[in-house]
Amino acid sequence: MTTGRVGTSISLFNLFVTASRFANMFYAPMLGSISDAAGRLVRVPALAGPEVAQYAAQMRLIILAATVGSLAGAALLPTFSYIFVRAVGAFERRGSLPHALARAFDPRVVRDILGTLRFPPLDLFARFSIRDVPIKLLVGNVVVTGIYAAGVVASYLASVIRPDVARTALSASGLVNGVATIAFTLIVDPTSALIVDKAVKGERTLHDVKTMVAYLGLTAVLGTLAAQAILWPAAVFIGGAAHLINIRH
Repeated sequence: MTTGRVGTSISLFNLFVTASRFANMFYAPMLGSISDAAGRLVRVPALAGPEVAQYAAQMRLIILAATVGSLAGAALLPTFSYIFVRAVGAFERRGSLPHALARAFDPRVVRDILGTLRFPPLDLFARFSIRDVPIKLLVGNVVVTGIYAAGVVASYLASVIRPDVARTALSASGLVNGVATIAFTLIVDPTSALIVDKAVKGERTLHDVKTMVAYLGLTAVLGTLAAQAILWPAAVFIGGAAHLINIRH
């Protein structure tokens, strides 16, 4: 919206999404290592109860880390927006994404970005009225973020509380994340895109877009907090589904 380069911005955004998924390649094996250690102990009857409780507490700490990360991301939204605008400009000038990314490692660029580091003002939500954002979008974002934050972690927890179907449970996180994907596709993505499109056409203001972004950041944090409540039911659901799948075979 700020740059007027919607297509280029979407392309660069997809790059950031890909980078986050690449980071998950390092996170998932470490989570698996913890799960393997817990899985070996739960096979000992005397250790099963305490070990499951300790493991569940560790999974909740991982989700808490997601909350901290969401808070940091929300706080850095103004800085990220500035970097994004610069990235679009660099790509347009150079015509090559790798060359534009290489600029990010230039000490002068790093110094410039650090010099423009900024955080949202304390009265942020006094400036932006929640009435300017569809409630279904905000509720949907809480649900989507909560399920995504709990989904993979719940599948690992299910593998420990149901060690007899551990491998099936680990591959069944999609049962939970699928609900989030559907909600995102039907509610969050099209509604937010519609608001941006209307702003581009002059039917809404840039202020409306900033309001939406601010509340999406807030609801993302709330979603990770909601994931704490979702975690155990999701793990039981995945474990039960994995058991039913194994019965059929």
